[in-house]
Amino acid sequence: MIHRDEFLSLPVEEVARIVRSAGPQVCVFPINGTRRWFMLEHSRRKWDDPLGAYMDIAAANHIALYKLIFDHGVDTLLTPTIGPDILLRGDEYMARIGGEGLARLAQGPDFQKFYTDYNVRVHVYGTHRRELKVTPYAHLSDLFDQAAQQTSSHRRFRLFFGVFGNDATQAVAEFTVQYYQENGRIPDRRQVVEMYYGEYIEPATFFIGFDRFSAFDYPLLGLGEENLYFTVAPSPYLTERQLRLILYDHLFTRRLPEPDYARLSPQVVQELHDYYHEHRDRVLGVGSLKNGFWIPLDG
Repeated sequence: MIHRDEFLSLPVEEVARIVRSAGPQVCVFPINGTRRWFMLEHSRRKWDDPLGAYMDIAAANHIALYKLIFDHGVDTLLTPTIGPDILLRGDEYMARIGGEGLARLAQGPDFQKFYTDYNVRVHVYGTHRRELKVTPYAHLSDLFDQAAQQTSSHRRFRLFFGVFGNDATQAVAEFTVQYYQENGRIPDRRQVVEMYYGEYIEPATFFIGFDRFSAFDYPLLGLGEENLYFTVAPSPYLTERQLRLILYDHLFTRRLPEPDYARLSPQVVQELHDYYHEHRDRVLGVGSLKNGFWIPLDG
């Protein structure tokens, strides 16, 4: 097994080769904390249109993150984007972030250039058509369909945006009934996944979250075998080194089987005993509030 320090120092192309050799990788990466990141890094500058500046800078950051992940050999990326809570944030926020921002994913020149340059096939999943049909943004669902059609011939990478992708129950029930009416049999798992996401996706292999420990918005793909990772800083701060640490742990550290308890030496047993006793009060995922923000406890 390659040593972690060596893995961290390899050229990007070699890391990508190692990642691809381990089989198809399905990464779920909701890019969270973007507003917080923008406030911390860009709010000191005076903008004529602060919300427009936020969307421009955040879009460039998102595209850079997609490239970073794809460059390291991950071929399928799911990025949950918005959920039902956006409808509660006021008309102006929904008009700019929801309306303009989501349209930009589908037809913005910066995103279209990225899809072409990286040969990315795009789908938007979720119950957006149902949620948006009674709003001024119903047309967005047609734009999402157009983006999927326009990139359907792209074969190198796949990018799935989640828009109201928090609960697939109603959608699955509806198209399962329709499928049965048309074919006289219930669809299998593969067909259900295809109908929901636009094409078949293998089960998720790893998830990169931020803030409080919670994995969400990738229905039907979470089979309990994906590895979960959570960054301390907001998602837009993700670095190449962080991603490589995650990939190394995902590919090597967590795949090793547990040792045979009967073959453990007394020294190893004692070291394990001491480690657990030293840390028995620690709980991963416990945090505290700092200036109103949830922060993970160090000890």
